[in-house]
Amino acid sequence: MRLKNKIALITGGNSGIGLATAKLFIAEGARVAITGRNAKTLAEAVETLGNGTLALQVDINDVAATEKAFSEAAEKLGKFDVVFANAGIAGQTPLGATTLEQFEAVVRTNFTSVFFTVQAALPHLNDNASVILNGSVHAVLGVPGYSAYAGTKGATRAMTRNLASELAPRGIRVNQVTPGGTRTPIWAASAPTQDAMSALENRIGSLSALGRMSEADEIAKAALYFASDDSLNVTGIEITVDGGATGAPSGAKIFRTA
Repeated sequence: MRLKNKIALITGGNSGIGLATAKLFIAEGARVAITGRNAKTLAEAVETLGNGTLALQVDINDVAATEKAFSEAAEKLGKFDVVFANAGIAGQTPLGATTLEQFEAVVRTNFTSVFFTVQAALPHLNDNASVILNGSVHAVLGVPGYSAYAGTKGATRAMTRNLASELAPRGIRVNQVTPGGTRTPIWAASAPTQDAMSALENRIGSLSALGRMSEADEIAKAALYFASDDSLNVTGIEITVDGGATGAPSGAKIFRTA
């Protein structure tokens, strides 16, 4: 078991990548606390993960509430060995049709709150702990209509390096998982039916060399590497799980004739 006796905190652990990561961490021996805004999905997550999971209903945009929730988690489980700042939202912000409120909501959740998640966890982090941030290939792809989302992920990518330097004196490693298009509930708004989701999967999958979307548990396995002692001398990097969409774009399935 790669996380035996470790305490892990995962924000947005009630669905998608966060839930898949919580499930994997528990299977690898960790005790896990998850956060989420939705009481119903939190309860469903605990049912999936087991009653030993600590579920905390909190909005990560509320700094005081986040600090209180993390303090409660540390009191109940012990100081953290792993923090996965996973929570985030999707959101299009097309030029000419975006309000300040829409833009700032994406920035606050996907960037500002990531910083304050780490800050809230800091007093409860063991030395030599692992902090993992959730990025996105949007940071480098240049997708039309997603300036705020892509901007937050580019900023998170930079912050990974900054925090890695800042926390190095305590031996705390800071790294980033960088998903490409991944099958999670985040697509529900843009693909509300099974047919729409199948079409979206085909389109996004065709843009990668390996020809498909990622699964949430594949991102979780990258997070597990960073969480475990396998990466004890690894900090300030990212692992991109996107089937080669950013690393080998010329090999994308869409370009193949056979």
